[in-house]
Amino acid sequence: MPIPLVNSIASWFLKKRFHQMELFLKYPNEVQLELLHVLLETAKHTELGKKYDFATIDSYETFKQRVPVRSYEDYESMIERSRLGENNIFWPTPIRWFAKSSGTTSSKSKFIPVSEESLEDCHFAAGKDLLCMYLNNNENSKLFTGKSLRLGGSKELYKENGTSFGDLSAIIIDNMPFWAEFSSTPSNEVSLMSDWEYKMKAIVNETIQENVTSLAGVPSWMLVLLNQVLEMTGNEHIFEIWNNLEVYFHGGVSFEPYKDQYNKILPKDSFKYYEIYNASEGFFAIQDRNDSSELLLMLDYGIFYEFIPMESHGTEEEEIIPLSEVEVGKNYAIIITTNAGLWRYKIGDTIRFTSINPYRIKVSGRTKHHINVFGEELIIENAEEALRKTTKITHSEIVDYTVAPIFMKDREKGAHEWLIEFKEPPKSIDDFISILDHNLQQVNSDYEAKRYNNTTLNIPQIRIARSNLFYDWLKKNNKLGGQHKVPRLSNSRTYIEELIELNNITLYSS
Repeated sequence: MPIPLVNSIASWFLKKRFHQMELFLKYPNEVQLELLHVLLETAKHTELGKKYDFATIDSYETFKQRVPVRSYEDYESMIERSRLGENNIFWPTPIRWFAKSSGTTSSKSKFIPVSEESLEDCHFAAGKDLLCMYLNNNENSKLFTGKSLRLGGSKELYKENGTSFGDLSAIIIDNMPFWAEFSSTPSNEVSLMSDWEYKMKAIVNETIQENVTSLAGVPSWMLVLLNQVLEMTGNEHIFEIWNNLEVYFHGGVSFEPYKDQYNKILPKDSFKYYEIYNASEGFFAIQDRNDSSELLLMLDYGIFYEFIPMESHGTEEEEIIPLSEVEVGKNYAIIITTNAGLWRYKIGDTIRFTSINPYRIKVSGRTKHHINVFGEELIIENAEEALRKTTKITHSEIVDYTVAPIFMKDREKGAHEWLIEFKEPPKSIDDFISILDHNLQQVNSDYEAKRYNNTTLNIPQIRIARSNLFYDWLKKNNKLGGQHKVPRLSNSRTYIEELIELNNITLYSS
C-alpha cells in the first residue's frame, strides 16, 4: 500500500479517535462512573454478579460498600476454575486466554484472565492510540515507510483445557489481525519462539535486512537485542543499520537505568522515546507528548480506577477513593475493575499524579519491596523463600542482607548484588551462589526467564558483610529500634553503596 494512502487512512482514524478521547478528557469522572455501571450491568448474571447483587448497585458508594477489594490470592481459586473451562464466574463471556506473570507469596506464577473485550477494547485499542498520539505530535513522521521491530514475550502459548496461557505479548501477537504482521518484524513464527537464546539470534538475522522505523519492547530485553545486532554487524551504532529508525516505544520496567546506554547506541537528537504503562491486568496509560515522562491515564479502556493513598495503605485507617478525589503529588496504590472480570483488584503498583486536568501520572513503584530493573519482578517473598532453602541446604545462617541491581554497562549484562552478613557462613560461597540462583529461578518465573543462558541477567554476586554492619548502618542513620528496617530489595544502588562504604571502615566503640 502506498505511503500517502496509509497516511490518509491514519489521519482519518486519528481524527475519529481524538474526538472520542476528548470526551474522557473533558468529562473524566463522568466517563468513569458510566463505565462502572456498564461493567456491573454486563456481569450482573455471573456468579460474582449474583453474589453481590450487581443488578441493584446504583452508585459508586454502594459498589464500594458491597464489593470487597481482592488480591490475586483471593481470586486464585476462581481463576483456576476458569482455566479449567468453567464460564460465567466473574465475567459473562468465555475467558480463553490467561496472561502468565510471576510474583505471589503462595505461587510461582499468576494467571491473569484476558477476555475478548479486554483484548480488543483495552490492549489493541491502546496500541492504536499510541500510534495516534505519536503521529499527531510528529506530523513529518515516516513511521509507515518501514516496519516496527517488536520484541515479544519469553514463552509460547500453551493450550490447556481449552484455554491458553503465556506472556501477554505472546497472546497479543497470536491474536493480531493478519495484516498487522506485514508492518512488523520479526515474523509471528519467530516472535513466539520459546527459546530466548535461539530466538534472539533469529530476530537479529531476520531484522537486520529490514527497514526498521520503530522499536517496541521492554528496555532490558531490547538493549540485549540491540547489542547483539551491533556485535553481529560490527557497527558502532544502530543508525548504521536502520537509518530511518525514529522512535522506541517502551514499558514494563523503569527506563532510567538504561538511558545513557541507549543514547550511546542511538546517537541522534531527533530520536524519540515514548513510554507506556501496561501490565497483564490491562493497559493503563500512554505518553501523549514528545519528550515527556508523564503518562496520560486512559479512561475508556474498560477499566474503572480506584486508589489507596499510600500513607494509609495497609493500616486500619486505609481508605479507598475514586479518581475524582486524587491529588497531585501524592502516591497511590491502584485498584482496578476491568472488562476481564477483575473486580476491585489490587495490582500492587503505585503511581503519582502529576496533573488532574487531564489526569497524568508517573509510575512510582510497587507496594512491596522488589527489584524490577530487568523485568525480573523479584519480590521480598521470593528472596526470603530462596534464602530459606539455600541456607538449609548449605547449613548456613544469615543475620541480615540487602540486594541491589548491577546495572548494564556498555555491552555487559546486568546482575544482582547481594550484601550478606552471615552468622554461620557456608563452607563454599560459590556453592551458595549457585544454589541461591537456582532457588530464585524456582520461585520466580520472570527471574528464571531473565537468567536463562545469561540472556539478560548474569549469575548473582555476593559480598560478605562484616559483623554488625547493618546494625552500624541503622545506628549511623538514626534508625535503631521502632519500625526501622534494613531495606531488603531496591531498584537503586543508594543503600548498598552506603553499606559497602561502611563495610570497609573499622569502627571502634568507646
